[in-house]
Amino acid sequence: MSIELGVVMDPIASIKPAKDSTLAMLLEAQRRGWRLWYMELGDLTLEGAELRARMRALTVRDDKYDWFSFGEERRAPVSALQVILMRKDPPFDMNYIFSTYLLERAEAAGVLVVNRAQALRDTNEKLALARFPQCTPPTLVSSDYAELRAFLATHGDVIVKPLQAMGGESVFRMRENDANLSVVLEIMTNHGRTPTMMQRYLPAITLGDKRILMVNGEPVPYALARIPAAGETRANLAAGGRGVGQPLTERDRWIAAEVGLELRRNGLLFVGLDVIGDYLTEINVTSPTCIRELDAQFGLNISAQLMDCIEARLQ
Repeated sequence: MSIELGVVMDPIASIKPAKDSTLAMLLEAQRRGWRLWYMELGDLTLEGAELRARMRALTVRDDKYDWFSFGEERRAPVSALQVILMRKDPPFDMNYIFSTYLLERAEAAGVLVVNRAQALRDTNEKLALARFPQCTPPTLVSSDYAELRAFLATHGDVIVKPLQAMGGESVFRMRENDANLSVVLEIMTNHGRTPTMMQRYLPAITLGDKRILMVNGEPVPYALARIPAAGETRANLAAGGRGVGQPLTERDRWIAAEVGLELRRNGLLFVGLDVIGDYLTEINVTSPTCIRELDAQFGLNISAQLMDCIEARLQ
């Protein structure tokens, strides 16, 4: 099946090819004979109801020193494509939100956008937990100092994190009577103007923050447990965590089943669930990673599962 595939991403020259999940997807698409077109957010232009873009023909290679090259450049309606991978990393700021409105015009023109533009906009990676309270640890979202302090007093040990960041950025572990509590709350809530998230600290983090990849609502059978570095609370690979693959537990599969149907209904074809111990802590929909690590450790081809799903949607 011949497919014209566009990708919207951060500058490809700046990725880490050995770890980059977007590159893994593009390599698989190229292996199938699909033609690749590269875009960044600034390449999108809306004129009237028509979304156009500056597109560059893209060739990718599984080479840590020389992983891409550009060919033909064109400016064309995105309706010339059949599918667009939206792989722009957070922060989930207004520019990101604007891009989802633009990509909705691509969908209106018949292009399959993965993940679906409205679902990206509506599924905040932290706040989406409220849809699945049966799966999550005690969690509070508030900008009110008194409520945040009361939650900490109840649980004694909490994680504080922003609602729009990624990669462990600005994540704090706080205990009751911590001398830095006031300043952390001031920073995280922008002096009481911006809600932040508190979750009860889960000691199971020492065993890893598990990333479970979901393709069309179904879990890959192995998770990547990201083990925090010595002296570090955050397990994210971007924060120095170490990735260790492991089979899904019965509880992992239960969480995946609880969440999977809604993901599929909303057009979220590729999602990363974060699970610590027995609890779902985040639902990553913007640009989930860990494909390459799981592929390498277990001989998988997760990108092939995703491309199979895309092909089925296009038929």
